[in-house]
Amino acid sequence: MRKTNIHSVAPGEKLARPILQENGNVLLGAGVELNQRFIDRLMGLGIDVLFVDDPLTEGLEPTSAIQDDTRKRASDAIYKTMSTLRDQPVMKGRTIAPELGRTFRKVFGDILQDLVGREELMVNLTNIHVADSYLFHHSLNVAILAGIMGLAKGYNRNQLEELGMGALLFDVGMTRIPKELLQKSGVYTKDERAQMERHTEEGFNIIRAQHDISLLSAHCALQHHERYNGSGYPRRLQRDEIHEYAQIVSIADVYDALTSTRPHRKRFTPSEAIEFLFAAGNTYFDLDMIKVFCRHISIYPVSTTVLLNTGQIAVVALNNPLAVHRPIVRIIRERDGTPPSPAYQIDLKDEQSLMIVKEV
Repeated sequence: MRKTNIHSVAPGEKLARPILQENGNVLLGAGVELNQRFIDRLMGLGIDVLFVDDPLTEGLEPTSAIQDDTRKRASDAIYKTMSTLRDQPVMKGRTIAPELGRTFRKVFGDILQDLVGREELMVNLTNIHVADSYLFHHSLNVAILAGIMGLAKGYNRNQLEELGMGALLFDVGMTRIPKELLQKSGVYTKDERAQMERHTEEGFNIIRAQHDISLLSAHCALQHHERYNGSGYPRRLQRDEIHEYAQIVSIADVYDALTSTRPHRKRFTPSEAIEFLFAAGNTYFDLDMIKVFCRHISIYPVSTTVLLNTGQIAVVALNNPLAVHRPIVRIIRERDGTPPSPAYQIDLKDEQSLMIVKEV
């Protein structure tokens, strides 16, 4: 399979990975033959990339960070909880969220079991979902990335659970923000910005009211917009004043936000997002934390379609952990636009004159 921009997909091609709804249910399943109506509809839902079958990329399968069943259960739990909280009035200044701790402890336990069972901690996030489900899938992706960071840093089970619960619920305060404000594509007014920024304290208050969730988990909600140089909010904390869990969640939050399509901008590629994070080292984020994070993220995930400086089109076939920016690629179009017969692979690590120009 290959991952490619939806504008490059032609009618008659088949989906290789399903499109997900808010609760993790399948909107359009793998194996569905795409026609122009389907393609136009997916564009309207904010989807800009697809995984499609391609005989020249047969056998190339990106490894999902967690199993499909785990993602489905987690997405469903997040969707139900967030939807309930969003529709629920605040009673005497407090939001009632029964069984929040028990529900999300089970959710993160399943995620952690999948992560621990991986052969390596190098991950990429392969799910494709409709734009309106961003809040739900974003929370799950942040929890996956935070879990990888916790494992890489050698956290014990209790620390991993505190971090994971905080990561799953870090944006729960968004349920108290009007939907029209969340979906606004233009520039926020001063009052709208202030209203948006209150989600950190709203989330903190929701989580700390739960008797079975650690207060440290609640600080992931409160502090995930604080910045290393003190320019963040709500308290303008800096450096070690920001709890390490919140620092991890902040990095995962920004990375997944950058690599997701949003109403006000196009998505960044993984390599562009990582470049942004490194540029923000010791300004927005602790540089050492950035280094740990980036060691476990695929810059060019397997099945990504790329343009080489030779004009050839290739698909990433295998990542090299020691040279993540120079993977093994499979050529699927020569510079004159013709497909090779048969397709062949090049190890960019051994071909220093060749380089990836961009994803296509």
